[in-house]
Amino acid sequence: MPLAILALAISAFAVGTTEFVIMGLLSDVAADLAVSVPTAGYLISGYALGVVVGALPLAALTIRFPRRAVLLVLMAVFVVGNLGASIAPGYGLLMVARVLVSLAHGAFFGVASVTAADLVPPARRAMAISLIFSGMTVSTILGVPLGTFIGQNFGWRSTFLCVALVGLIGLVGIMVLLPPSARSAGASLSAELATFRQRQVWFTLSVTVLVSAAIFASFTYIEPMLVRVSGFAPASVTIILMLYGVGMCIGNLLGGHYAGKYPLVTLHATIAALAISLAVFFYSVHYKTPAVLTLTLMGLCGTAAIPTLQHRIMRVAPQAPTLASAANIAALNVGNALAAWLGGVAIDSGLGYDSPNAIGALFAVLAGLVAVVAGMADRSTRAKRIPHPVDEQTGSPAP
Repeated sequence: MPLAILALAISAFAVGTTEFVIMGLLSDVAADLAVSVPTAGYLISGYALGVVVGALPLAALTIRFPRRAVLLVLMAVFVVGNLGASIAPGYGLLMVARVLVSLAHGAFFGVASVTAADLVPPARRAMAISLIFSGMTVSTILGVPLGTFIGQNFGWRSTFLCVALVGLIGLVGIMVLLPPSARSAGASLSAELATFRQRQVWFTLSVTVLVSAAIFASFTYIEPMLVRVSGFAPASVTIILMLYGVGMCIGNLLGGHYAGKYPLVTLHATIAALAISLAVFFYSVHYKTPAVLTLTLMGLCGTAAIPTLQHRIMRVAPQAPTLASAANIAALNVGNALAAWLGGVAIDSGLGYDSPNAIGALFAVLAGLVAVVAGMADRSTRAKRIPHPVDEQTGSPAP
């Protein structure tokens, strides 16, 4: 793999850390800003909605610009936004800073995915994409636990300052390692928008929303869940998040490996395993060792579906890889925002901190059903494209 992919993965690590680290600091942020834990959780929803709002417009506006320049600008916005979060005096300004960062998030992963795919031969594109997303999954192994540790010991503001520094390293890496790229040959906004008329694109985006909602219904409230339900000490959350991140990293690499070989089988298998693990976690979260084991399995299953879906959206929309990739990132965050909101509603309604796991399992089941329907529709479409054999003597379709 080209070294340029390393620069993109480092940047993805920074982006993943700033998105997810707040989940390990919800109690600290809530106490410092005098808001409830579910209200602090809306910082996750606000970030996710910012990704949704910014992904497609920014990808569309930058489609005809050199990708290296676009990535540099997006990472500059990321750094500035995290510096703003580190000095935000109250909840409102912290929300504004996180939304600013999130606006660059979706466009970054959309452009980075296409850039990585173009840097390698076609047979290795799924793996290249998974390596970009491995930056995000490694952030759950190192970035989120380390950020949680820093926040718990030096204040949550220090965490965002450190994330800004990592983002700056990623920006310099892109500047040095990524070769200047010309505008995509024949890049046309109208041509890319036209691809959204295909129903397989919308099927894939729908599955992405539901898979993301399944994952984040549970993961958004994982810190208070482990402390208040499982009975772990707050300091133990860092280690547990690292184990979850190990599962995510393994799942991401497995998903990238098998997505290019058995795309639909990989997708169906990972969604089914995610649904089962979430259902089990609803019960196992009450017991320490089973909770950790199930959580690790959830990380593996859920993350394996992400590069599979990203590879699929680029396969079903070959004429619009940039916008389709950005749309898929937006879809991930639609699910993220929906899950964070529903999980907060369930907790505020008195259903308990374990209730988001049941919500996540339901979302996973729905994702599996939509994926099955999408596969059936895809096979039906391909069957219609195969010409019927013709009887050479009569000229009519052969029986």
